[in-house]
Amino acid sequence: MTTLKDVAEDAQVSIATVSRILNNDSSLSVMEETRKRVLESAKKLGYRKKTFEFPLLNIAFLYWLTKETEIDDVYFREMREEIEKEARKYNIEITCYTIENGIEIIPKNIQGFIAVGSFKEKELDFLRGITQNGVFLDTSPETTKYDSVRPDLYEITDQAVDYLVSRKHKEIGFIGGTFVDRDSDTDFPDLRENQFREKMTKLNLLNERYIYTNRGFTFKNGVNLMEQAIADLKEEMPTAFFVASDAIALGCLQVLNKRGYAVPKRVSLISINDISLAKYVTPPLTTFKINMEALVSNAMKLLSEQILEERKYRKKLFIESDLIIRKTTR
Repeated sequence: MTTLKDVAEDAQVSIATVSRILNNDSSLSVMEETRKRVLESAKKLGYRKKTFEFPLLNIAFLYWLTKETEIDDVYFREMREEIEKEARKYNIEITCYTIENGIEIIPKNIQGFIAVGSFKEKELDFLRGITQNGVFLDTSPETTKYDSVRPDLYEITDQAVDYLVSRKHKEIGFIGGTFVDRDSDTDFPDLRENQFREKMTKLNLLNERYIYTNRGFTFKNGVNLMEQAIADLKEEMPTAFFVASDAIALGCLQVLNKRGYAVPKRVSLISINDISLAKYVTPPLTTFKINMEALVSNAMKLLSEQILEERKYRKKLFIESDLIIRKTTR
């Protein structure tokens, strides 16, 4: 059985230093090279104890969203809270940096980063210049440089359409948001919209009149888009909508209830995320549950691999989701 003494001899440091490093003693002042050597020795020799996990220190959490975005979209607030919880679970010391801080405030000596949000090209250049260890959550802007963990929105979209078709719907619409390129301030389609078009085309069911999108994934956007759909289509409203996110869907549902459209008898809704509010609205929302814990815990594991195992190749991980059938579909 490997002991602290064995690790100390292999790493050429004192037993006390090994103990303090392996127990993540924040008061210890030691060179990063020494810390890394001790961790590598412990791993190589197979040192384990119940209370020990390899610590990751000086990890940047890049929360590249405005405060308004988090208020408007509960999905990202729940993601932030899960990241903070999983960091404690995995013994990862993280410091949160926001878009308001600016990219230049991030220290050049970070071990790696977890990133959420939209980044400009110059911000990605900055990250490439300081570390090769990083994981993007929910997006994948640097496919050849960094890992990413995302919900499988391609599969979710196909499953949503298949489910609605199985419920005898042929007139199916799409309501969603668009993303913004922060370098050019131009909008580009969300992959859910693109996949919806492709899937509906294959089924020979695509009707462009039933597609409504606008910048953002917010409750207000859902209200505005559903009001627009009702005004445009009147009695020709489709019998079902696939909605890109719960936040948008809740706005749509409010308008349908207010305007007297029976849900799901006249219009069915199916959405994505399963945020905490989804089961409490009237009627409760049918939605795909994004496994937030799986998204975040896998991101932490990938970052650990990069730093502790010095993995050089990149991983792109898609997490599947479960359909939670409630009362907005018949």
